[in-house]
Amino acid sequence: MKVRIYIVVAAVVWLAGCGTPGAPRPPSLRLPETVRDLAASRQGNAVTLTWTESQRTTDGENIRALGPTLVCMGVNDFPMTHCAQVAADLSQSQYAQCAPKVGQPASCQVTLALELQGKYPLGQATYAIEVMNTNGRSAGLSNQVRVAMAPAQPTASHLSIEVQPDAIVIEFDGLGVNSQYHVFRSEAGTGKPVDIGTASATAMINPGQRFGDNVAFRAEDRSFEWEKIYLYRVVGVTTVQLPDGTSAEVPGVPTDDVKVFAHDTFPPAAPVGVQAVASGVGQQPFIDLTWAPNTESDLAGYNVYRHEEGQPAVKINAELAKAPSYRDANVQRGKKYFYSVSAVDLRANESAKSSATSETVQ
Repeated sequence: MKVRIYIVVAAVVWLAGCGTPGAPRPPSLRLPETVRDLAASRQGNAVTLTWTESQRTTDGENIRALGPTLVCMGVNDFPMTHCAQVAADLSQSQYAQCAPKVGQPASCQVTLALELQGKYPLGQATYAIEVMNTNGRSAGLSNQVRVAMAPAQPTASHLSIEVQPDAIVIEFDGLGVNSQYHVFRSEAGTGKPVDIGTASATAMINPGQRFGDNVAFRAEDRSFEWEKIYLYRVVGVTTVQLPDGTSAEVPGVPTDDVKVFAHDTFPPAAPVGVQAVASGVGQQPFIDLTWAPNTESDLAGYNVYRHEEGQPAVKINAELAKAPSYRDANVQRGKKYFYSVSAVDLRANESAKSSATSETVQ
């Protein structure tokens, strides 16, 4: 009897629990989660912002429809407590090219006004993203990023590239005061440009020179490889010391790429110091030639030319001489021979002939 009573009581308790409603949940505000991965970079007057657009609400629900996404900006205001200034409303038609999509990577470029650059050359602009719901409400600002507001260098002008025997020379005009220009090189069809160094002013910069005065600059690229196609560009860089003791670099707008084919048409220097000595007493005669070695890094070898009085010079070596010496065993006693030597590089560019020397076989 007791067992039956316990079963009945348990059943009643279980049925009562199933019929009790849970704690009521407030309606969702559908506020998009704040962006956490905002990043910024600046080139010239353009600031490029990248982030991942919100995918869920603060209640953990999937976002069904986005409201406006705002790019917020503050001047020397970090951290911002609210959207001090709307730099861009990405729901507007002029920003259609960077309109964000739910949960997707987003990117947008905004302009840093010249007026602000001039007014706050040592300042910093703060940027944040605010994602709104369809009712125009948000959960707050994203993480905040800063960029220096120093004026960027104008784009270099009159860029020219010349291939020379030992370097590719880059020349251009740029501002002469507080200016630094970096030269970037990339191999055609292969990836990212590499900074190969800064250019130097080729003219004296006067102490009283004005900021807007142009000066000729020059850089030399000695790390290139022959027979490759390269693209060169120049970027002016402004370096500014910020009030907090840190420094920041502001790159300007680069020049257009200039394509150059590093084709080697430059022969080595003509050999010097050619000497001829006849030998062969009591044996088959020969003439030994020696000369000073060439120092070019791409030297392949030497050609040896011989002629007799009143005759044209003829190359007598079947293969390039690798060392600065050669033995001519095809000589006859009683004859006088004239010799000259040329140098040849790895791309078959041949130098002029050396000064001639002569020797008589006794």
